[in-house]
Amino acid sequence: MDKKTLSFQAEVKQILHLVTHSLYSNKEIFLRELVSNASDACDKLRFEALNNPTLFEDAPNLDVRIAFDAAAKTITITDNGIGLSLDEAVANLGTIAKSGTREFMAALEGDKKKDAQLIGQFGVGFYSGFIVADRITVESRRAGAPAEEGVRWSSEGAGDFEVETITRAARGTSVTLHLREGEEEFLSGWKLKSVVGKYSDHISLPVLMQKEEWDAEASKQVLKDEWAPVNKAAALWTRSKSEITAEQYTEFYKQISYDTEAPLAFTHNRVEGRSEYTQLLYIPAKAPFDLWNRDKRGGVKLYVKRVFIMDDAEALMPVYLRFVKGVIDSADLPLNVSRELLQESRDVKAIREGSTKRVLGMLEGLADNEDAGEKAKYVAFWKDFGVVLKEGVGEDHANQERLVKLLRFASTHADEGVSLTDYVSRMKESQEAVYYITADSLAAAKNSPQLEIFRKKGIEVLLLIDRVDEWMLSHLYEFDGKALQSVAKGAVDLGKLQDEGEKKQAEEAATAFKPVLDRLKEALKDRAKDVRVTTRLVDSPACLVVEEGDMSGHLARMLKQAGQSAPKSLPTLEVNAEHALVKRLDGSGHFDELANILFDQALLAEGGQLEDPAAYVRRVNALLVG
Repeated sequence: MDKKTLSFQAEVKQILHLVTHSLYSNKEIFLRELVSNASDACDKLRFEALNNPTLFEDAPNLDVRIAFDAAAKTITITDNGIGLSLDEAVANLGTIAKSGTREFMAALEGDKKKDAQLIGQFGVGFYSGFIVADRITVESRRAGAPAEEGVRWSSEGAGDFEVETITRAARGTSVTLHLREGEEEFLSGWKLKSVVGKYSDHISLPVLMQKEEWDAEASKQVLKDEWAPVNKAAALWTRSKSEITAEQYTEFYKQISYDTEAPLAFTHNRVEGRSEYTQLLYIPAKAPFDLWNRDKRGGVKLYVKRVFIMDDAEALMPVYLRFVKGVIDSADLPLNVSRELLQESRDVKAIREGSTKRVLGMLEGLADNEDAGEKAKYVAFWKDFGVVLKEGVGEDHANQERLVKLLRFASTHADEGVSLTDYVSRMKESQEAVYYITADSLAAAKNSPQLEIFRKKGIEVLLLIDRVDEWMLSHLYEFDGKALQSVAKGAVDLGKLQDEGEKKQAEEAATAFKPVLDRLKEALKDRAKDVRVTTRLVDSPACLVVEEGDMSGHLARMLKQAGQSAPKSLPTLEVNAEHALVKRLDGSGHFDELANILFDQALLAEGGQLEDPAAYVRRVNALLVG
C-alpha cells in the first residue's frame, strides 16, 4: 500500500500538544510505559496462543529488547508479541477509546506541577514517547499474518501520522524514538538499565539489552552482538517477601496502578489449602477519579501460573472494594478461563472470600493500631473511601460485623472519626439505643430541632450525612446488642433517662392542649398524618417526624432528586406547647395561617423544600403587617 497520511483524533491532538509542551518532570517514565506496552503485547500473544499455538510461529520464547544508537540519536523498544495489523495501527495509535481522556487533560491543564506520572493513569502511555522524541516510528506485524502484511506508522506528534504496508519478517512490534535535542542522556546503556531496574524489574518477561565492553583504543563503551537480561525477569509476587524491599513494593504498585503516590498499605501472601494462590494487594492513598462509578472494572489483575489472563477481574473482589489494586496468581484455574467462568468457579469464590478478608484485615490493622501514625492513615483512608466501604454493609452480609466496626461517623460529640464502639462506650448508664439522625449536610444535622432533648440530656447522637447512609441503615439494625434508632422517627421514649416529673408534665400538657391539637389536625389534615405535643423539642416551636417503618423525609428527597418516585406518606407534626408561637395559636384570628407557617418552618428546618414557597411568604407577610 502506498503511504497514507491520516489525521489524529481531536483528543489525541490535545494530548500530544500537552505532552510535548507541558510535561517535563520525571521524563524517564516514557521507557516504563513502552516496556509495559511491549510486555502486554507478549501477554496477549501468550493468551491467544492457548487456542491457536501456531501464532508463536518459529519464535516461542517471548522477550522485550531495548537498543540505542548514539549516532542516529534513536532508542528502539522491540517485542515479539501479538503485533499490529494495518487497521489496528490506525485505530490504536491514532485514536483513544479509553474513557477518562477528558479527565486526563483536565488534570494536566489544571495542575501546575505538570507531572509526567499522569501519562499512564488514563491509558495513553504510548504518547509518552513524545516527551523525549520529536518523531516516533512504529514497525509491526501481527502474529499469524504473512510477512507482506507488516505495517509502518510514523508521526512527529503534530496533527497527523503516516501509515503504509511493509514487508516484515519478524512478528511483533518495534517502536523507534528519534530523540529531540537535549535528551542525549538516554543514549546510554547505564541510564537505560537503571530506568528498567527502577520501573520494570518485576516484569516476568526478560528485558534484554546488548552487552557493552570497554574499548581501550577508542576510549569508549562498545556494543557487542550478545544480548543479556537487565531485569530480574521474575514476577515480583512470586518472590519471597524477605527478598523484596519496601521501595520495590511501592514501584510495582505505581506500575500497575499508574498512581503517583505510595500505597497506604499492602499485603503479600501465598495461600494454600482448598485453593492455592498468591495475592499482592494494595490500598491506595488517594481515591481515583472514577471511584464513584460502580460499573468500573476492578483493579485486580488475574494471572494463572504466572500467565496474564485479564486486567480487571472484577469477580475477584466485591464491588465495594473496587479501589483495591494488585495481582492474584492462581495455581488452580484453567488458562482459558473466561469472565463467565470466573463468575461460576468455586475456586474464584474461595479466592474472593480470602482476598476480601485480607483487605479488611489490613484496614483493621490501621484502624485499631496503637501507633498514632497508623491510626492517622486510617483517618485519611476513611475520608477518601469511607462512603464506598459503607456499601459493603448491605452487600456483604458475611463480613458485615467486621465492616460495621470499621465505620466512622460525625456525632454531636465530635465532627468526625466516631466509631460505633466509641459511641457504645460513651452511652449513658440507662441508655438502650444508639441514636442517629440523617441529613443533607453536617450543619443541617447539627442544627436539627430533633436533637434538642438529646442535647439537653447530654445524649450523643450520630450525624449521618452521606447519601449512602439511608440505604446502609436499611441493612443495619443493631450494634453490640443496642438497637439503632432514628431521632426523627416515632415518639421519643428515653425510658429511664426521662424522669417521672418530665413524663407527667408532658402528659398534662397534652391534655390541656387537646383543643388546640384538634384544630391543628383539622387545619393540616392534607399535610400531616397527626399532630401531637412533643417530647423532643426544647427551644423550637415544631418539628416533623415520621412513624417507625415509614420512609424518612431525607430519603424521600434523595429519591426525588434521582428522578424516582417515593411512596406517598404524610409526616407527623410535633409542637412544643411551651413555645410562645405555639401558645399564640389559642385564640388567634389567623389560626390556619399560623398552623401552616409552623408546618412550613418545621419542613425547612429538616432540610425539606416547600411545594408552594410563595404561599409561605404570603402568610408570613400577612402576619407581619397584621
